[in-house]
Amino acid sequence: MKTSRLKSSAPAKSLAEQAYDTLGGMILGRQLSSGTFIVEERLAHQLNVSRTPMREAILRLAAQGLLVRAGTRSYAVRTVSAAEFFQSHKVREWLEPEAIELAAGKIPHALVDDLCCQIRVLAGAEVQERAHWQIDDRLHTMFAEASGNLILARIASDIRVTTRLFEISNAGRRVKKDGEEHLAILEAFQSGDIKRARRAMVKHIRNLSADTAAILQGL
Repeated sequence: MKTSRLKSSAPAKSLAEQAYDTLGGMILGRQLSSGTFIVEERLAHQLNVSRTPMREAILRLAAQGLLVRAGTRSYAVRTVSAAEFFQSHKVREWLEPEAIELAAGKIPHALVDDLCCQIRVLAGAEVQERAHWQIDDRLHTMFAEASGNLILARIASDIRVTTRLFEISNAGRRVKKDGEEHLAILEAFQSGDIKRARRAMVKHIRNLSADTAAILQGL
């Protein structure tokens, strides 16, 4: 397993933050698959940190829902079932269009333009799963965070953890489709046509569910 070693000269708090970011990235980047046991001592050695900042990172990731208890003192990468994934997407169909409605007029045009530009660049490049997920995260969290509703934003964040952990997803298969659907959402939002943006978001989420179902069925 290839991991980067953290700078041991940094203060303990900084090391804990770095360990949290690195371990979270390993999970979301599928370097640590669902059900993998997290061995604190081994990971601390790989990242060149003591066990204290590593333990703090593990506890934060558990609170976030990326890790679950697998014994008295052990943790493992959380496993998300197909049923949980599809149920989460159904909630997204209700939640994310509402976030768009609440975020209307609250997001700078320059931010939306920059995101559109990044999506277009990615669409013309070779498949880059990491860049794809970064853009996907930015778009779907942007509306929730701008909504002004802290509970909505928290629920949306929790649901994203669930959907990102579901291992059947195929980013390469979705890069072009996601780009087109993301642009449809952003362009409608930028023009002030919130109803169209809402419809585009629902269509996007339903397409994600349909494509995932097709993968599960071997299509």
